[in-house]
Amino acid sequence: METHLTADLKDRPEGRRAAEVIRTCVHCGFCNATCPTFQVLGNELDGPRGRIYLIKRALEGGEVTRETQIHLDRCLTCQACETTCPSGVRYHELLDIGRARVDARVPRPLAERLQRRALRFLFGSRRLLRAMLQLGNAFRFLLPPGLKGRLLQPGRAEAWPAPRHPRRMIALNGCVQPVVSPGIDRAAARLLDAAGVSLTPAPPGCCGAMDYHLGDQAGGLALARQRIREWTHALDEGAEAVVITATGCGAFVQDYGRLFADDPELAEPAGRVATAAKDIGRVLAAEELPPLQAPQSPASQEPQQSEPSPAGGGKVALHCPCTLKNALGEADTVRALLADQGVDLAPVRESIACCGSAGAYSLLQPALSERILERKLADLEAGEPAEIVTGNIGCLHHLAAGTDRPVRHWVELLAERLPATR
Repeated sequence: METHLTADLKDRPEGRRAAEVIRTCVHCGFCNATCPTFQVLGNELDGPRGRIYLIKRALEGGEVTRETQIHLDRCLTCQACETTCPSGVRYHELLDIGRARVDARVPRPLAERLQRRALRFLFGSRRLLRAMLQLGNAFRFLLPPGLKGRLLQPGRAEAWPAPRHPRRMIALNGCVQPVVSPGIDRAAARLLDAAGVSLTPAPPGCCGAMDYHLGDQAGGLALARQRIREWTHALDEGAEAVVITATGCGAFVQDYGRLFADDPELAEPAGRVATAAKDIGRVLAAEELPPLQAPQSPASQEPQQSEPSPAGGGKVALHCPCTLKNALGEADTVRALLADQGVDLAPVRESIACCGSAGAYSLLQPALSERILERKLADLEAGEPAEIVTGNIGCLHHLAAGTDRPVRHWVELLAERLPATR
């Protein structure tokens, strides 16, 4: 697809990258087949091909309206389109550039600006987030049903395993997850401890994904710079990897090398951090875990039962987050790891489908997010699983708000089956 960028953009790094991505697109439309918003809305402008045309027009100085902004906002950035594109179009990179360009030309309504600023402020402060959640739960009875069902609760967790192995790694110590589900990273630490690796939390701080995707790209990159410097120091001191248990964070950190490719100071360390950052599934798949115990249940204690129950206490439906499948490419790794550890995985017909969480998307686009969630839960629950597991904090709580089945991170499922330590 040919493009003629505006004079102020064509010689800038983002302009050159945008032109490269646009030229790669042959406007075949295969991307629409896997786009969640196109499937639900059926509008060409709510699919990747249509959005590429909108972005191309914006970058060429053409008309940009509030409608343009709305169509770009509806994108989940799930990257499913990239998995079916025969030309290898890096759509999410173009979307980042296009959104920034459109936002610079089309001021958002005041209510939207305030909402996005409030979300960035809230999710960026653990203390404030915990206080607001405690306040919300104290007055839960006053909330409307829709909001009540989505109100998170501050979580509690057991102590972090004490470092005791020569081999060590650090864990991303981010923003939302340590407040609402602190047990996830502890479970990862217990699993790695059993494999002979000490996992310790990195200095607390957001990876930058939330700010970046909520319209403050400069703020998101500033946070990323802090993480790069901190993690580079930890790698210099012997840490083998930066372990990430939230795939949404993992996908953004994996992009550090690209995001800072033109930064003379951070290009090399950013690439190093991006390489060292690994999803917990990839890390555990490379280690040797001790045999996991079968879950205890009344049925498993009956003498006529000849085979032990699978780890997980019945069939388990695995929801692979879009960031795990499409950005990190580790869905098969996690699926194989769980199967190897004896988890009885329930069939999921459309395993590639998005759940509609997408960071703050479920808060910014609640109606559309809910429709996407309904489709996903129908697939996950079709196999009658005892529980649902996933690999991203946003997906976890989004799914839990729509089902009565237990939903948790898959590392928690495996960690509870570890043999008792002496």
